[in-house]
Amino acid sequence: MQLTSFVKLVATAAIVMAGSAQAQEVVRLGNLKFAHYGAVSYIKEIAPKCGIKVEERVFAKGLDVMQAIIAGELDVGTTASEAAISGRAGGAPIYVVAGFAKGGAQLVSRADLKLKTVKDLKGKKVGVTRGGIQEVLLLAELQQNGLSVSDQPGKDVQLVFLAYADLNQALLGKQIDAMMQSEPQSSQAINKGFGSEIIKPYDTPIGEPIRTMVMTEKFYKEKRPLAEKFMNCFVQATKTFIDNKAVAEKYVREVVFKGQITKDDFDDAIGNSPYSYDITPEHIQTTTDVMVKTGVGRMSKPPVAKDWVKTDLLEAAKKSLGVK
Repeated sequence: MQLTSFVKLVATAAIVMAGSAQAQEVVRLGNLKFAHYGAVSYIKEIAPKCGIKVEERVFAKGLDVMQAIIAGELDVGTTASEAAISGRAGGAPIYVVAGFAKGGAQLVSRADLKLKTVKDLKGKKVGVTRGGIQEVLLLAELQQNGLSVSDQPGKDVQLVFLAYADLNQALLGKQIDAMMQSEPQSSQAINKGFGSEIIKPYDTPIGEPIRTMVMTEKFYKEKRPLAEKFMNCFVQATKTFIDNKAVAEKYVREVVFKGQITKDDFDDAIGNSPYSYDITPEHIQTTTDVMVKTGVGRMSKPPVAKDWVKTDLLEAAKKSLGVK
């Protein structure tokens, strides 16, 4: 009788442990440190409620996320659309599955120069991060304003390629005259008084660029139940940030940026890069076409959006959670 009870106890423990292991299925997430990426970071905080564990790694730029995916180190990654497109063109086995923020860029001049329009950039040095969506937007703006560009002297505008983290310091130190910068750094430059807004660059064919969430093809196809749980968690996290600005602000300012940005910085940043869910093949195709036209990414075979934009998981998650 005692042996039978012991066997039952062991069996029960095994079932509990199996259930616990299943509850702790791990999703490896690559993310970037920007205000509008905050809802994606928040997924790891609510992941246990979704029956999963999310391990987040933060990268310096989207192309680094793509490299980690190619290396097999991530299941899901977030980036601006141009890195996803370049990654897919370069052989990264990914699908675009959602769009988690819109906008997120500003063309900012040195405050003392009082530059008002894109045409005022003639003869100036403009800082930008190489390969980022900001570079795509900057080149598209310069093209449609008839300005030639190079990273060498001699053209209308000279590009100075710098990391996101170094652009503000270069503008403050007058090493560059203007910058196409992401959020919240662009709003910080304006709020601290050394930068002034020229434009939010959304009048190109791209419109407001949509930040993309990508999944590896393997994760999407072979770990479908886990992918569904993750997408449900993404929608919940995003809905929380959209519905409850106080939660979003507290998390981004205190957890993501550890007190380095002010309330005004956060408000302005999210005002220019609101959280969202959706993306379309049409948006990715237009972005791809503009990248080809401007030469960003230098893709020998640009990917066709309808082949790798898969929003079925997102649509199912939104429907199950009553999100429109």
